[in-house]
Amino acid sequence: MIEAVGLTKRYGDKTAVYNLSFQVRPGAVTGFLGPNGSGKSTTMRMILGLDNPTAGQVTIGGHPYRNLPNAPRQVGALLDAKAVHGGRSARNHLLCLAQLSGIPARRVDEVLGVVGLHEVAKRRSSGFSLGMGQRLGIAAALLGDPQVLLFDEPVNGLDPEGILWVRNLMKALAAEGRTVFVSSHLMSEMALTADHLIVIGRGQLLADMSVQDFIAANSAGFARVRTPDTEPQLREKLASALTEAGGHVMSEQDGALRVTGLPLPGISDIAHDTDVRLWELSPHQASLEEAYMRMTQGAVDYRSTVDQKAGLMQPLPPGAQPPMPVPGQGQPDWYAPPSPQQGGRPFAMQPGQPGPYGAGQPPVGAYGAPGAPGAGAPNPYAQQAPQAPQPPQAPAQAVPSTPEQPVAVPAASVPTESAAPVAAPAQPAQQPADLTKPEDAR
Repeated sequence: MIEAVGLTKRYGDKTAVYNLSFQVRPGAVTGFLGPNGSGKSTTMRMILGLDNPTAGQVTIGGHPYRNLPNAPRQVGALLDAKAVHGGRSARNHLLCLAQLSGIPARRVDEVLGVVGLHEVAKRRSSGFSLGMGQRLGIAAALLGDPQVLLFDEPVNGLDPEGILWVRNLMKALAAEGRTVFVSSHLMSEMALTADHLIVIGRGQLLADMSVQDFIAANSAGFARVRTPDTEPQLREKLASALTEAGGHVMSEQDGALRVTGLPLPGISDIAHDTDVRLWELSPHQASLEEAYMRMTQGAVDYRSTVDQKAGLMQPLPPGAQPPMPVPGQGQPDWYAPPSPQQGGRPFAMQPGQPGPYGAGQPPVGAYGAPGAPGAGAPNPYAQQAPQAPQPPQAPAQAVPSTPEQPVAVPAASVPTESAAPVAAPAQPAQQPADLTKPEDAR
């Protein structure tokens, strides 16, 4: 089992991971999700002892990785498939790793067969495709037959057959009672592979729950209703009846109705009472991708100026519950920490405010944090949040104190070119040069 407690990592003034606590249990495939730059790779490096945490600790089976005896036989990892000497063949690369860890040479041929590289075992790895390099990296992770496995984007570059093979391999390893921790950006694949999810954003924990619970908590199910296309008046009649019954009705592009707030039997009864024929009445649940996009929309640091997925950033329909309650929201001393892009100490806390957030609780400001790229998007929960007071500690950028201006302001509040600049101290008037003096003549 992998256990992280209060894991924090800072690089200078940038906080990559902050107060991260979670457990990866054996017997299940645990997906590790988060936007680019959220700290997933940094967390995996700290698990494997490649980076030292600034605070907190992470253990494998109750011990830090560096204290494990013959760690390659207990933990296997794929973090970078390109970390291979290009002049070595696939077999020689694995043979070197086996000799360093005291693993029998026959195990090399076994894992080559498992990953399907036995026919190219004598080829130099420099000539491997991206997918072949991924298979070689997976073979290196399986070499010591470990009980704990970590994979960072294992299906990157694989063809559909290879993706299916990796999916079945992960499930088979978990079924044997092993701990399998997989990081991936392919939501459709995670929905088919993972049993449990750990989602982070800007280095903080956003969710720690099963896939089914995650989708249910971050999406609103709806019913799709279709009436005869030749009788549009029936659709309007049904929409009015459903609205009067407390449902929320939206029209889709193909003419169907999307209904929330009413159960399917209730919709059927209303249609029967209003004498409206139905061509379709079916339940729909959001996909993992839609739930993930809604959860992480406020934690994305890199967003296109023309976001083609703007529809996924819209608020939930009326009546839908907020997916993840924010701890402390609504309290007098509550505030949302600014984005790490503002520099300084992005996660400064109020005096007396408890610092760590427990596992499974999202960080404050997961939606529309000040300075976040998604701060301008519609937020269905903004009416519940009071105006956030300024954190007690100033970020890196500050301006001189004036009677009308506080001592320090966040980076997002520093005046721009269009704003009135801060008045500069008056300079003494420069006297014209006297060319009769030797020093002025020079």
